[in-house]
Amino acid sequence: MSLKITNECINCGACELECPNTAIYEGGKKWSYSDGTNLKGIKNIFGKKINTEKLIDPLEKEYFFIVKEKCTECIDFYNEPQCASVCPVNCCILDDNNIESKDFLLKKKKILHNNKK
Repeated sequence: MSLKITNECINCGACELECPNTAIYEGGKKWSYSDGTNLKGIKNIFGKKINTEKLIDPLEKEYFFIVKEKCTECIDFYNEPQCASVCPVNCCILDDNNIESKDFLLKKKKILHNNKK
């Protein structure tokens, strides 16, 4: 499952710097699949044709947010999600509405980084 940031976020930004997938963005900031990944151009990702470089509207305006499509819970990078480990108010939590297996998270990491570690 991916992680999410709750509205208890104090906007300190500690989590953003720790994410190996660049899946965390400041509130109000547009994002793309290509940010911090090896994805370029139009790709078929899990059955969807995506322009990986297209800027997408922010998921949240007031506080930091995690793009679930890019979150791998730091699998194959670290032993635990780095955003949760550095959050001073414990607002980086598992998203019970987005349950993903370890195999799926590894597959997602492989797609995002093209086997780059």
